[in-house]
Amino acid sequence: MNPRGLQIAGAILVAVVAIWAGNRLYMSRRHPPAAVESLRPASPAEVDFGAEAAIPPPKIPDVLPAFSLADRAGKPTSIRSWKDKSLIINFWATWCAPCRKEIPLLQSLADEWSDRGVEVVGIAVDHRAQVVEFADRLKIAYPVLIGEQDALDAAAAFGFESPVFPFTVFTDRRGQVVALFVGELHKPQAELILSVVQNLNQDRVQLTEARHSITSGLAALGRASAG
Repeated sequence: MNPRGLQIAGAILVAVVAIWAGNRLYMSRRHPPAAVESLRPASPAEVDFGAEAAIPPPKIPDVLPAFSLADRAGKPTSIRSWKDKSLIINFWATWCAPCRKEIPLLQSLADEWSDRGVEVVGIAVDHRAQVVEFADRLKIAYPVLIGEQDALDAAAAFGFESPVFPFTVFTDRRGQVVALFVGELHKPQAELILSVVQNLNQDRVQLTEARHSITSGLAALGRASAG
């Protein structure tokens, strides 16, 4: 899918609005683990945004749910380990093509925003051996947590029983869920969301206003790209 379509999709699929589908798509040479074999994620390009096809949006939590997954060394790690940090939590899998394309951007965000209190955390829904090999090969420097059914349970805590990968959660330093972006993330979208998160961190806006600002800002990006 081209950036224009992704920006339009992102404008629709953000903050507390998420339209998703359970189409069994996006298979590659590697197969997902048994726990996720029936959850082949749909590409945003192939999600039907028509009213008849849209599934009611999930209830996205106001506060980051508590869950723990194993890190690359196998140590159980709570998602709340990064206290007083704004988080970019990216749910992905090695067999998901748009997930793989996102990784360089996520690494650059981790590098560029670390001194502003932002931490990128990857949540890999996949076999441990495949994730570790993949992360080592791509030299992913940001933290990666790994799981199969337990990672799916973590995705469900954000309102997704059948998640569409990739999806990315943005929180502020207090652990409030500011935005949930479904689909491949691009730099203009990420920087827009993070700028609003920073305003929220500095008490310049409240959560409801921040979410509205992100939704309207991404819609404007979509319109500009379409024009």
